[in-house]
Amino acid sequence: MDVVVAGGHGKIALRLLDRLSTRGDRARGMVRNPDHAPDLEAVGAEALIADLESLEALELAELIEGADALVFAAGAGAGSGPERKRTVDLGGAIKLIEAAREAGVSRWVMISAMGAADPESAGEEMLPYMRAKAEADEALASSGLDFTIVRPGRLTDEAGSGTVAAGPELGRESIPRDDVAASLIAVLETPATIGVRFDLVSGTTPIDEAIGSLGA
Repeated sequence: MDVVVAGGHGKIALRLLDRLSTRGDRARGMVRNPDHAPDLEAVGAEALIADLESLEALELAELIEGADALVFAAGAGAGSGPERKRTVDLGGAIKLIEAAREAGVSRWVMISAMGAADPESAGEEMLPYMRAKAEADEALASSGLDFTIVRPGRLTDEAGSGTVAAGPELGRESIPRDDVAASLIAVLETPATIGVRFDLVSGTTPIDEAIGSLGA
């Protein structure tokens, strides 16, 4: 596969790019800061220098040309204000949805957030983020692209177990970033996940089996 990961310097993204390149896939990571390029190259990925906030959809379409799939792992990050959550978490996603249509990249995987299905239940601090993620999810779901929306629980840096729980409504448990990255590989390999939205947390089911059961 040729996979482009937006937000390529993030903790999940680097793990995903590493797994892709190790498998022999073409792994391309989209990053805003050129100084991050060596970190992507260290895991065998190509760096695409692109600022989602400043580039237009047509310019982004040129960068992702030829990709088999796009994974959206971009985000304004902790400490950013509500405005940047709108321009990155929502605006960046919308631009890349348009870019994917223009470039003919039909497979699109969103790393969303547990709670985005009901953003108004979030606390005051998290509400702008959850609203942005919820709107981005809906924009993708109505885009006509072959989408999957993955909503991980609380992320940790513990070693992955290789087992997860995946389903439409799970408790707000945690999950290692390693297991999220491995699950994203399984999503990309499982056509039955197209059109599916699901929560993802640590569990007892092997990843391929858990992801393979979605959409059944």
